[in-house]
Amino acid sequence: MSDLQVTLTIDGLRVTVPAGTLIVDAAKKAGIDIPVFCYHPKLEPVGMCRMCLVEIGRARRDRGTGQPVRGDDGEPVIDFSPKLETACTTAVGEGWVVRGLSEKAKAGRKEIVEFLLTSHPLDCPICDKGGECPLQNLTMAHGPGKSRFLHDEKARLAKHVPLGDLIVLDRERCIQCGRCVRFQEEIVGEPVIGFSQRGRGLEITTFSEPGFDSIFSGNTSDICPVGALTTTDFRFEARPWELRAAASICPHCPVGCNLTLNTRRQPDRDGQITVQRVMPRQNEMVNEIWICDKGRFAHHYAASPERLRRPMVRKSNALVEATWEEALARAAQGLRAAGGKVVGIAGGRASNEDLFNFRRLLEGVGGRAVLDEWMAGGDHAQKLGAGSKADLGSYGAGDAILVVAADLHEEAPIWWLRVRQAARRGAKIVVASALPTSLDPVANEIVRFPAGDAALAVLNVVHALTGDSTVEASAELYEHAAAALRGAEDVLIFFGREGLDAAGSSALAGECATLLASLGCAGRARSGLIPVWPRSNTQGAWDMGLRPPSTGLKEALSDAKAAYVMAADPLRDDPGLAEALSGVDFLIVQELFLTDTARRAEVVFPAQAFTEREGSLTTGDRRVQRFYPSVPPMPEARADWRILAEVGNALGLALPGSSPAAVMLEIAASVPDYRGASYGELARVEAQWPIVGGDDLYYGGTAYRNEQGLGVKLVPAAERGEDFSLESHDLPVARERAPLMLLPVARLYDAGTTVGASEILRAHLEQASVALNPEDASRLGIGDREAVEVRWDGRVRRVNARVRASVPPGLAIVPRSMSLELRGVRPVEVRRAE
Repeated sequence: MSDLQVTLTIDGLRVTVPAGTLIVDAAKKAGIDIPVFCYHPKLEPVGMCRMCLVEIGRARRDRGTGQPVRGDDGEPVIDFSPKLETACTTAVGEGWVVRGLSEKAKAGRKEIVEFLLTSHPLDCPICDKGGECPLQNLTMAHGPGKSRFLHDEKARLAKHVPLGDLIVLDRERCIQCGRCVRFQEEIVGEPVIGFSQRGRGLEITTFSEPGFDSIFSGNTSDICPVGALTTTDFRFEARPWELRAAASICPHCPVGCNLTLNTRRQPDRDGQITVQRVMPRQNEMVNEIWICDKGRFAHHYAASPERLRRPMVRKSNALVEATWEEALARAAQGLRAAGGKVVGIAGGRASNEDLFNFRRLLEGVGGRAVLDEWMAGGDHAQKLGAGSKADLGSYGAGDAILVVAADLHEEAPIWWLRVRQAARRGAKIVVASALPTSLDPVANEIVRFPAGDAALAVLNVVHALTGDSTVEASAELYEHAAAALRGAEDVLIFFGREGLDAAGSSALAGECATLLASLGCAGRARSGLIPVWPRSNTQGAWDMGLRPPSTGLKEALSDAKAAYVMAADPLRDDPGLAEALSGVDFLIVQELFLTDTARRAEVVFPAQAFTEREGSLTTGDRRVQRFYPSVPPMPEARADWRILAEVGNALGLALPGSSPAAVMLEIAASVPDYRGASYGELARVEAQWPIVGGDDLYYGGTAYRNEQGLGVKLVPAAERGEDFSLESHDLPVARERAPLMLLPVARLYDAGTTVGASEILRAHLEQASVALNPEDASRLGIGDREAVEVRWDGRVRRVNARVRASVPPGLAIVPRSMSLELRGVRPVEVRRAE
């Protein structure tokens, strides 16, 4: 947008906006109503529906001088166009006069509404969009009240047409505004739906197999201005005016998308209040107004009937239900008996408050708390993380983004979406990966390296940048990557864990920090490092002082007499830990479900789900955000931070336990980076553009306005001017390459606790399989979809093979969920199953 300002008059009000602003947006900023259907502030204007028709008057110009002609009163003479014009495709002009309320403009809109209704069904009483339908609302405000067309001539089109298994289309409700099609083409870059036929037979259809094959499909139902697109889990379930709204944060990945959970008391569930649907809540610095389908549909695990409902203790070698008093006393007894030899294992989906109290409790009994993770980089994010002004929505020409050892489409979808948009605005994108990724089509430079060598690849870029040829800097691909990054004003570096073990992950984080410093971007407000963590609050765990054990969990448990596990299932992740856990005298687990680890425990505490409690999470780019309860908790489940405080109380330890807000005050007093991060600050809001969530749902769709807090962005040490050191990291010794190497990769729809329980996503769960290059498959005599045995490290899995040209030769690709203990690459044997 230009810095040049333009002043015009809209419906009698003088408005000043940047040059290039569309009239419809200028009016919106001034609080003036110009209705739209096809226009959306996040999409390119197309002028398809004509609902935004206005009269536009322009200053008359002298043909000789080009100067405005002025009347007797000294004001420019305004000439109005004889025809109405679309406000959504016309940029403002200096001195223009726009009339949206003139009789001519009103008549034009009335005719547009009348025309749209000629083929629209009169099913408002049963339509899911009733109560939040732009067509219904704008018909009442601008429609004729009576149609000149015959009711019997209305089109009769198919209802309940599944575009995919998540989205349903009612064809006769569609007004052909194209919002859904344009969202998939422009924003997502996955044109899997589109228009078919012509004229009155025009209809939306899917072009993919399976249908509507996009992980962002639910957003089309949000921006649809009628009830043509609905989600299968909400269709015919409730009316909008029956729903209550609660603000939340998505618990599935490190992006931290802002959500609104709509709830209602369900008559068919004995009056239980349940989450009916998950909607986006606007936060332009995090997720704008979009969410991925995992965040939209995977919430069902929180209401699973398999949830733990009461404390349990072991008696006669069996877990039985117990009172809270008995379970707390038993836990305190076991921790005391351990004599300080206690190891706490926490997962990255716990809140900051949970993790803070967890560490305090473990240290209070003389033990230590560790993180159930092997990916490193949290300390580098604290020093050189994304700066205070690092908003992906602002990146464009002059900026550069590097994504290394991560597939954002699978691991952090909204980051992928926003990086792709940054590329459209001119930002240079460099992708460094062992495998093709979904960002490759928009990348300026692509660096392919052998699986597991991510740190070495980044080091080669550093050497190419500095002119040091001691490694492989002469390689052309590294020179091109360095050139793309060198000229950028600001640089963001996303780094992940693809093909890496603990040592490789640590080395990659260090080399990314070195690269950022070599580019001169360390400490800049719009530059920094962003770890692509596997869980929603892994960065918060690092900030609360938890670290992955340097020697692994098995070694950490070797001399422990007691273990305390929270929000983690280490035995499921690595069955090889069974022996180590068996050697622990006393095991406490607090969880949502009776996991593999919980089945071995002496005491099991039932924890509350994110829908039932409040707390805070820290995103991968270090924004602390607050979430709120939306449904009553299960009667005997308690929040993790409270359980820990009560265990501490039974041990005589004083832990904050009155409220999560009180815990946050302790965090702010104890963790320097969180100084000032009170719940009040986390709840602070400010005006955002575009304006959404008001009464005029025609403009931005049904995304909710953010009235509960935009969070607090933590400032990294380098930006605060503090000295930081770049620790030297030894590159991992290269493994001997076998003819075939096993590489585990992350998939969005994994089989984890928080996804597998969602019935609606069951068909999307990643199945255990092994993907091979056609050359390797041919050499091994393996055909596509053939049953094979995968053998590594003494283990054997029987799965189906997938032969794919996208797989690099010499690699066997498996989903990480197939064997969660897989870290890094290793030799593998794949043979036809007997």
